[in-house]
Amino acid sequence: MKPVIVLTTVGAEFDVRAIVHDLVERRLVACVNIVEGVRSVYAWEGRVTEDRELLLIMKTTDARLSELREALFAQHPYEAPEFVVIPIDRIEGPYREWLLDAVK
Repeated sequence: MKPVIVLTTVGAEFDVRAIVHDLVERRLVACVNIVEGVRSVYAWEGRVTEDRELLLIMKTTDARLSELREALFAQHPYEAPEFVVIPIDRIEGPYREWLLDAVK
């Protein structure tokens, strides 16, 4: 199992607590950081759009990605949810062991 970070965004007004608690309880992620104050500018349906969003930073492993994607997309409010996977090149010590154990 290799640790990875998964990023997704949701609207700033969306209550993410139920989703993130579910993902942690199901051991699909070890932790989710909810970053407020994100302003996103993007192209959507032929025009440039700007929205306030929350950024979710999820720590998990490559072995849990398929299940995480399925569970997240089933509850995600967006038509085309972001699911960006970033490999972690280096993670050491007790934090690494905790992360791996949390998603077994």
